Amino acid sequence: MPSRESATRLGVLIRHNALIMLREPGPLLSRMILPLVFMTLLRPLYVSAQDRVSGTEQAVVGTLVTFSLLALSISGNTILTERLGRTWDRLRGTPLRPAELLLGKAVPVFTAMLAQQLLIVGFGVCAFGLAVPHPFLLLGVLLSWTCTLLGLGALLGVLVRSMGELSAAYDIGGMLLSSVGGALVPLAVLPAWVSDVAPASPGYWAAHGMRAALSGDTHVAVTACATLFVMALACGALASVRLRGRGGRLVAL
Repeated sequence: MPSRESATRLGVLIRHNALIMLREPGPLLSRMILPLVFMTLLRPLYVSAQDRVSGTEQAVVGTLVTFSLLALSISGNTILTERLGRTWDRLRGTPLRPAELLLGKAVPVFTAMLAQQLLIVGFGVCAFGLAVPHPFLLLGVLLSWTCTLLGLGALLGVLVRSMGELSAAYDIGGMLLSSVGGALVPLAVLPAWVSDVAPASPGYWAAHGMRAALSGDTHVAVTACATLFVMALACGALASVRLRGRGGRLVAL
């Protein structure tokens, strides 16, 4: 059965990519530990500028959005490493379809990115008393945000040509999308033009949705989730088109 064969190929690819990630745990560990240090050092500044509750929320949301965008390196690396290691041509000779390749690489990365976000939120709850009265609403926002990050990372992985280009893309792009989106600094204190362009940044919808989930605003949180899913689908579709040649086979990159 074609569906059974596809599931078998997908399972092998997921295990393969998970092993590759675990054999080089340095980047993953840094994306887990650095946000906790950053949040601990930055929280007193937010608390002094706002109040304890708002300052803690700003520290957690800002740290989560910023460092999850920087974690695009994990997603992009899974594709770019194949290309630079000359194993991409071998994949082209297999029955793998572009969607299977992207999904096989996405599952381990999705797990790692979601674990990073849950770790940051959990640290905020345990260490700083962050209140999460609506955990399932917040989880929905985190899941949709992770899907968006996967789409962005996959698109970067098929477009850039070197590790240097990838590094510049997620460093500059991550900080820019986070800052313009109002994650690190509230939009109310930024220039007016930033508020006008902020909705174009996925970081804006992530931060907006998380704050809404923490406050229990279901309508705003669901709107943010829907917007993030649309962005994820758009990026994933562009990445899949970039990988697709005649007959649906993988193309050289």
